[in-house]
Amino acid sequence: MAEPAASSRDGYDPRASRPSPATAVTSPAEGAPTAATDRLALNGMGSFDWDLDTGVYHLDEIGLRLFDLTPQEFDGKPATLVARVPAEDGARLDEAVSRALRQGDLTFATYFRLLRRDGTPGWAHTQGRILRDEQGHAYRIVGIVRDAEEELAHAAAMRTLAADRRRQTDSVRNTTEALARALTVRDVTSVLTDSEGLRRFGADGLALGLLDGDVLRLVAVTKQPSPELRALDDLSVTRVEDRLGLAEAARSRRPVFIGSEQELVDRYPRLLPYVEQMGIRAAAFLPLAAQARTIGALGLYYGDRRRFSTEDRNICIALGSAVAQSLQRAMLFDQEREFATTLQNTMLPRRLPKIGGGSVAARYRAGRTGREVGGDWYDLVPLPRRRVAVVVGDVEGHDSHAAAIMGQLRIALRAYAAEGHAPATVISRVSRFLADLDTERSATCIYAEADLETGTLRLVRAGHLEPLIRHASGRTSWPAVRGGLPLGVATVLGHDEYPETRLDLNPSDTLLMCTDGLVEHRGQDISEGLQALAAAVHSGPPDLEKLADHLCTELLARTGQDDDMALLLLCRAAVPGAHAERQMIQHVHQADPEGLTETRTMLRQALAAWGAAGLGPDIELAAGELLTNALVHTDGGAILTVELLTRPARRIRLEIQDRSSELPHRRAPGETATSGRGLMLVEALAASWGVEPRGTGKSVWCEFHLPRDTHKS
Repeated sequence: MAEPAASSRDGYDPRASRPSPATAVTSPAEGAPTAATDRLALNGMGSFDWDLDTGVYHLDEIGLRLFDLTPQEFDGKPATLVARVPAEDGARLDEAVSRALRQGDLTFATYFRLLRRDGTPGWAHTQGRILRDEQGHAYRIVGIVRDAEEELAHAAAMRTLAADRRRQTDSVRNTTEALARALTVRDVTSVLTDSEGLRRFGADGLALGLLDGDVLRLVAVTKQPSPELRALDDLSVTRVEDRLGLAEAARSRRPVFIGSEQELVDRYPRLLPYVEQMGIRAAAFLPLAAQARTIGALGLYYGDRRRFSTEDRNICIALGSAVAQSLQRAMLFDQEREFATTLQNTMLPRRLPKIGGGSVAARYRAGRTGREVGGDWYDLVPLPRRRVAVVVGDVEGHDSHAAAIMGQLRIALRAYAAEGHAPATVISRVSRFLADLDTERSATCIYAEADLETGTLRLVRAGHLEPLIRHASGRTSWPAVRGGLPLGVATVLGHDEYPETRLDLNPSDTLLMCTDGLVEHRGQDISEGLQALAAAVHSGPPDLEKLADHLCTELLARTGQDDDMALLLLCRAAVPGAHAERQMIQHVHQADPEGLTETRTMLRQALAAWGAAGLGPDIELAAGELLTNALVHTDGGAILTVELLTRPARRIRLEIQDRSSELPHRRAPGETATSGRGLMLVEALAASWGVEPRGTGKSVWCEFHLPRDTHKS
């Protein structure tokens, strides 16, 4: 900081002045003290008077003492003060005063650093008033200078305190928000033991114990001792009267704060090996109480010695209270959920019976978003002639009323199925039964009657998801199954005559039926869930029980489970020596315009898999002609069956079944006829063909011989 050039009052140039860093002056010319200066001195303030015309600084004794100067050492020149001010602070002071002079301000104020005689740094504050003449020219600055060390230290402490309080408030808020989303005790412990949980508490380790009678069980811990130490003295289960931190906090219902390792060991000698091995230097043990009942205790461990301030204790107690409230809510949730799940499981089959010609597996999982259980169910009903009926259903709603209706529907469906009714009749009667219950609830279900010896499936769908088939090769497909309205609704609206769809399971094929809880997840389109299901089935293990577990893990554990879920898997046993994909059966609906296109695609894929792609064009043409005849000239759809036969010779057999008993006749159409050539084409392309009457219609078949050098499949 340079000394400002002296100038007359009339010719003063503010840009040329370089003000002193808070040069304190007081007295008038004769230096006599005044009452005002006495009051300043009593407040630890020095005064200054800077004559801008002469450049002389007058400082009082308090001001000189602040700069660590004696009256003999100060000569009234600013250069003498410059040595006590760091260069950057001097430049900042110059700029503050110069800016006030340039802008016509009346006052200025700023903080600056200074260096005492021994080099010790300090802080000071100056405030000045600028005096100007009638023309506005500044000719004098008077003001005060004071020690700001204590003030700034207090301000820094207040800022630190405010930051700590913000941190504590944020910690309580964030922990409370995280705990508010925790439903189960496992959710609460996950919030506490993750890295964010320790950061919120400001601790290096955490232990949570819950009371079980007079026993305190450790349910969560973030710092684990060595297995050898745990085997020597396991603290995971302790009695409340034991001399341990968690036990004492739970017993006394008072928090315990210990700030040193020695104090911790002296108070709880049993913890000595744990303290040494795990590096514990301080701890806080907090009782967990909710609604005047102690439910456990929380231990916080620190790797350094510390003094627990009032704020630290308050934040720990507040967080402990939030944890206690969340734990009580979670424990109640777990109890209610266990009760509801037990109720649901008693309404489902305890075990599925073993069946001949195949195997079956089923799973039920309750949703995680509510205490109540839903109305999802599955069942298997043995039928005469070694047939079985399998069903998966879902009652509307997610409460005990839905579960009760589910139990009634399951009993009614078993009774109707056991009486030997056709699948469509069974579902129609169940719909009327639900409508007669005088409830506003509806239900969806899919019901299949299976003959595992022949692989024939007869399915009825009431507002439910379509089934999925995993073929023996691993390929998955969604067969088209005609459906009707949900149960109950169909009867009310007078549409409870359900259509029936016939499918066939080849050896080693697996049928999957499930409720929408397996494929519907919050924030995800159901089509994505169906694709994920098909992928999981495709990649799953061949064993049926392992496949069921695989689906639950892949589709529920990864995305979470919002709703109840039921699934059932039915697999037809493999036939020794038979080709896994020797048969393909496709139902072509009369009202489905894309059915023929889909059938040609599946036929092409099957022939390629069997090594008969060379016959593909001829077989596709014959199949198209026969299917078209069935769809145009009969009432209803048609069933296409394609088989690879190996005895006595390898050949492809194509069969079309319809519901008409009228047998087709080969005709000789004229040259201009637009129809009548279907059977002529079949006769020309196939090695043989024929017509067989069936009890419910007829079957038109044809066979194509495979060349000898065709790849064996």
